[in-house]
Amino acid sequence: MKPPTLKDDCFALPPGVNWTPVDEALELLKARLNCVVGTETLPVGDVAARVAARQVLAKRGNPPTANSAVDGYGFAFDAIGDGQQTLPLIAGRSAAGAPFDGAVPPGSAIRILTGAQLPDGVDSVVMQEDVRVGDGAITFQAGLKRRANARDAGEDVKAGAVLFKAGHRFSPPDQALLAATGLGEVEVYQHLKVGVLSTGDELRQAGVPARADQIYDANRPMLLALLARWGFEAVDLGHAADDRDDLRDCLNHAAASVDAILTSGGASAGEEDHMSAILAAEGQIQSWRIALKPGRPLALGLWQGVPIFGLPGNPVAAFICALIFARPALGQLGGADWAKPQGFMVPAAFAKAKKAGRREYLRARIMPDGRVEAFRSEGSGLISGMSWADGLVELGDEAQEVKPGDLVRFLPYGSFGI
Repeated sequence: MKPPTLKDDCFALPPGVNWTPVDEALELLKARLNCVVGTETLPVGDVAARVAARQVLAKRGNPPTANSAVDGYGFAFDAIGDGQQTLPLIAGRSAAGAPFDGAVPPGSAIRILTGAQLPDGVDSVVMQEDVRVGDGAITFQAGLKRRANARDAGEDVKAGAVLFKAGHRFSPPDQALLAATGLGEVEVYQHLKVGVLSTGDELRQAGVPARADQIYDANRPMLLALLARWGFEAVDLGHAADDRDDLRDCLNHAAASVDAILTSGGASAGEEDHMSAILAAEGQIQSWRIALKPGRPLALGLWQGVPIFGLPGNPVAAFICALIFARPALGQLGGADWAKPQGFMVPAAFAKAKKAGRREYLRARIMPDGRVEAFRSEGSGLISGMSWADGLVELGDEAQEVKPGDLVRFLPYGSFGI
């Protein structure tokens, strides 16, 4: 069963709001967006990057039974005393997948291998390197503690324990935990299908001849790749000309095939900004002026109930807005928890004076000495800075005077899932 679509007013700003601080904009999106996809059940091996649709419980404990952490010899701790110990060995052994069928008498020992189930009568294990073996017995020095080298049943995870909450996006280590606790399949949300549409007569497809007054479409391949990295189903919606009928046809086709749409450019109020014009006339649009550099304009709209995120046309601004706004918003539409990037305070290797009233993001990278350097220019048309960087420096809304050595907040690309 598929959840309801978004309400028509989900992007409306409160009365009187003009410039919207970044944190306020994020909270508004978080509060107003809901999951728009259905669910499906998949084998554990297929759930990487998928989102849990409901709470996941361990089917059995890990480990399921008490077992040995080493190759050695098992015995009952209460049967030994102080000083040097000599215990007779009983016939047989316990190995992983081939447990000993029987009980070990008090005061006796049994050969046991790593991962093997502890037989009845065994609660402690001495490592084979600490033992001398001969004449049907083992000898070792005192000093072992009760339950030495023994793993308790469920010491990692107990049967019935909560492994993951609904909204968790599964990673490969998560798949290991699911499998280890006996789960063969998991209910997950279906892939959120996100389309990427380019607009503008000036754009050309990369690799084909272009006039001097034309530019190559850099945003669409970048946004499609980001969406795929984030676990969404990225759909290339192609390119629409600066023509109202062509744009309408593209949006109608997209609304029938995707759950959300990313566009870049054409969402302002200029003569050739057909995206904003058609959304205002035939759909719904809200222009959020975010107190953010780069990337102040963020157009949010609906076309036949499908949310549209109108990113700035400048590639650097589109990239920043995609990381800061589109990633968590799309994740929530797809059933995931709201994603917040993890930042680290590191010394600056640059100087920067910043005015109050807006958040700023600088393309930056970590130097070998642990300091962070900023790209040579803040120009939002310099695409090479995105490749040069391995993260962003986030400067808060307040005025700031950064000097070399001052601590600044660094957000590595990895904290944005790229």
